[in-house]
Amino acid sequence: PRFPAMASDSGDRHATLKRCLGVLRDARNDSEQFAALLLVTKAVRAGEVDAKTRRQIFDAIGFTFPTRLLTSRQPPAGCPPHTFRALGLTLLACFCTDPELAGHSQILNKIPTFNDILLSPCDPDSTSMVDDVYQCLSAVLATAKGPRELVTKGTVSALCQAYLNGGHGSDRALTLLVGLLTIAEARCWQRDAPQLLAVLSKLSSDFLKAEDMTKFELCEVLPHFIPLSPPLTENSQGSECLCRLYKGLADVLGSKLSPSQRDPALKLAAGLVQACGAEWIPAGSAGSKFLALLVNLACVEVRLTLEEPDPLEVEGKKEVVTACYVLMEMGIQECLREENPLLENGQKMQLMRIMEEAFGAVIFYLRQQVKQEELQDPFIFASVRILGAWMAEETSSLKQEICELLPFLVAYARKLFKEGSPAVSLPQAELVSTVGSALPQDALRFLLPGFCHLTAEDRPRDILISEGAPALLCEYFLQQWEVLTSESTAPAPLTSTEMSLQTTCGVFLNLVVTAPDLVRHDKAFSSLMGVLLKSLPLLLPQKHHLVLAANVATLGLMMARILAGSAALQGTQSAKEFFGAAIRFLSQAHTAQAEPSSDSLAMAVSPAYVSAWDDISELWFLGMQALAGCIPLFPWLPHTALQAQWLQELSQLLSRVTPASVDLELVTAFQAVLVELARASEQCRDVILAHQGMEWANLYGMAALEQCLAEQ
Repeated sequence: PRFPAMASDSGDRHATLKRCLGVLRDARNDSEQFAALLLVTKAVRAGEVDAKTRRQIFDAIGFTFPTRLLTSRQPPAGCPPHTFRALGLTLLACFCTDPELAGHSQILNKIPTFNDILLSPCDPDSTSMVDDVYQCLSAVLATAKGPRELVTKGTVSALCQAYLNGGHGSDRALTLLVGLLTIAEARCWQRDAPQLLAVLSKLSSDFLKAEDMTKFELCEVLPHFIPLSPPLTENSQGSECLCRLYKGLADVLGSKLSPSQRDPALKLAAGLVQACGAEWIPAGSAGSKFLALLVNLACVEVRLTLEEPDPLEVEGKKEVVTACYVLMEMGIQECLREENPLLENGQKMQLMRIMEEAFGAVIFYLRQQVKQEELQDPFIFASVRILGAWMAEETSSLKQEICELLPFLVAYARKLFKEGSPAVSLPQAELVSTVGSALPQDALRFLLPGFCHLTAEDRPRDILISEGAPALLCEYFLQQWEVLTSESTAPAPLTSTEMSLQTTCGVFLNLVVTAPDLVRHDKAFSSLMGVLLKSLPLLLPQKHHLVLAANVATLGLMMARILAGSAALQGTQSAKEFFGAAIRFLSQAHTAQAEPSSDSLAMAVSPAYVSAWDDISELWFLGMQALAGCIPLFPWLPHTALQAQWLQELSQLLSRVTPASVDLELVTAFQAVLVELARASEQCRDVILAHQGMEWANLYGMAALEQCLAEQ
């Protein structure tokens, strides 16, 4: 009599539920509580519980009773074995609809139980348990700590198995996997790569076989299962997946498609490019045609969208256009590739023309369509970034249009730099997911290579100077230097920070040569000089920073000639330390090496410099030329050279090697510095003479040095 059947009328149902909750609170034994609980869970399953009632249920029973139900092994007489467990899960699923309860430790510590239920055989009577588990897991995924807990407690593996088994709710397993990979991709792959690869294998097989709309639905799902690391190309199962995806995409993109069908396919192709470059596209005629088709379709999509004056049209297509940018960047790289190219020369020329038109549309969009209040949009960043990639490689086309866009590019880069935090930038691999995410700040990093080309030419250089780009780049260099010095000093692959510093040095070297008055009068360059003086002595001992050290040394020496009158260079400790380090960099580049076919020694690049010599040889020669120009300007400089023992070591080196092994350019570089040192300092002249200077000067045809040494 205390447990009436649940009434059919809504008001009566709530009254009955209320009485049941009272019983749950006041129950004298388990059987009374269980009877009340049956009615409560019936209401819960019928979806008749609002937020207030749900909280009342939780307040009445808490987590203790559902936990007991989950662990109970003895069902009531005449009930299925999993009765208690099913009731406990229904209550937990009800509680999980409250975000606060979904993130509670009592829910999180039941994740292993949820996983076990997913992996248990599912008979028709237990489907509601599986549904409740998926509801709980979905709620946990939406909490702050949930994704990490799910990954560490093995849910990824359980979901993969549930999807592959194809049982009840397997589609929800796939949806949850997509959600987890969206939030914690790297952690998921790190922990459960074999299981995720098995899912990708099934998805790619289904994708290849599908002949209906499933093919296009899979295009939406597949990008989530393509890892950036570890590379799919590393094992045979991953390579087979890539092969199936290539064939499936070739089939899709070779057909006549509506935009709603083509867009997911382009996004899938972009995801593959991000993960594997062009490695997933086979060599040969079919592969080259497919690659050309991909880039072609991407360029058409970019033009159709960005030349469209309707802003709403652009808004709805930002994600697919960003994917097209990824494909266009691959197009640029493949058109430039000389070793084992996928494209033939005719295809390269055709694609460059098509890409030029697409980049014309990007420029049009940035000039005409972008409003000031839209500058925070990550899509603008993606557009500037891809234009930077084009400007870095293609210097002759769209010159007029790029010059007209430069004021916008400088203003945009300045805005992001001033408002942003240091070195927050997206690698290409994350570009497709930038739409709607936090804004990356380092636009300059992607514009620098293009600026380096443009500062070598009069008109664009004048525009960059008039827009204040040099001062901005000086600030940027200072900030990036701080980032580099805060990073680990252990040898590591070239970071974006170090690459940015090197390229910025290239821009400054162009300005030093072509606009010395700017360097002389702009205070920003005085600040830059101060940083260069301090940075070289720190960089040089770290051999993995040799290329950057070469840039800093050469730039510092060339700027010192222009800023010779500045206080920082008047024999200060930092100036002496900089020139000492610059002399070490220049003096340690060459050594004597045994010639294979004889007993004699030949001049050779030092072992420590060999791997970087292609990148730094031009800088080394410029540095020697600049040092020679500095010697007459700084009376204390010859003493620094003597302290470094360079004259003695160079004299010995030139005496030991065969003159034929020293090419004319190297002889000229050595002579220029030696002549200036001999002219500026009698002590230097005496050291050269004491080391058979007249003899080897004659041997190497150093007439100017001979004459200088002969003068009394």
